[in-house]
Amino acid sequence: MTVSASPAPNLASQLVNGILAIRPLANLAKNRARQMMIKRAEAIGVDWTKEVESLKSRDWSTELAAVQNLNLKYPDYYVTSFHAYKEGNLGWEPALEVEVAAHAVHARIWQEAGVQGDARLRQSYHDILKAKLPEAPKDIVDLGCSVGMSTFAMQATYPHANITGVDLSPYFLAVAHYRTQNREQGKSYGVQERFLPLPATSLPTPHWLHAPAESTGLPDASFDLVSAFLIFHELPQRAAVAILKEARRILRPGGHFALMDMNPRSEIYARMPPYILTLLKSTEPYLDEYFALDLEQALVDAGFEQPTVISNSPRHRTVVAAVRC
Repeated sequence: MTVSASPAPNLASQLVNGILAIRPLANLAKNRARQMMIKRAEAIGVDWTKEVESLKSRDWSTELAAVQNLNLKYPDYYVTSFHAYKEGNLGWEPALEVEVAAHAVHARIWQEAGVQGDARLRQSYHDILKAKLPEAPKDIVDLGCSVGMSTFAMQATYPHANITGVDLSPYFLAVAHYRTQNREQGKSYGVQERFLPLPATSLPTPHWLHAPAESTGLPDASFDLVSAFLIFHELPQRAAVAILKEARRILRPGGHFALMDMNPRSEIYARMPPYILTLLKSTEPYLDEYFALDLEQALVDAGFEQPTVISNSPRHRTVVAAVRC
């Protein structure tokens, strides 16, 4: 199976890789990227410091115990630095900053979007799903669900569906579990609720599963839709291919796999100034592998029909593929 669409990063990307191989420069780039996100969040009206301090002030032990699988063995690719956090996704700081960071990062996808950028990006994905899926899915898996932002957005789109959110970080899932409890009790949900309408609390609430996306342990042929929102750019190719095979295993006949992620063919990335590319790549260790992945062929090889690929933002794509019978 061939999964690489290009043999090597281009010259600019190779230069950036050389810079990031120097530890002090890599750390400087990560810190700069983080400070830019915080400044942008504050500029669009999201009080990063206040929101995060509020979450830090509580005891998370109950929520962590409710979701954590103490027997889980983390894959080697996951135990690394992501998003300017030394601990990657395995810590409280990244878990408590996901929501504010998402709003900051997505604020400039569309020039006029601002604080609505995150909700608009999610809606653009779900609009494509509603157009491409022949009927509303009843059972959905959200792979790499993080703190549940993608899961709750999916539930707002398909309010009657039973949804399982899967993630490798128990810290992220603890926050997702907390958000679920708040919603059920009619309490404040978090930053996302200000910009995303939520379904009634009497409808099904998500189930959270601490497991690798490539080995979920979920039953064969038990879901109508497997969704992956902004996780494939965080994967080495071997993990991406394994996840596609796992998605095929747990999907029913007639089911669909869908992902929304960065679009390697976007002119924005091709024209990105080296300085900005350096900041981006300092927080995304597998970006070169993702950009080189022939995703369409990998889906076909995993047992799906030829996928549909649609640009849903100036720099993102949605990919939808039906199970091949």
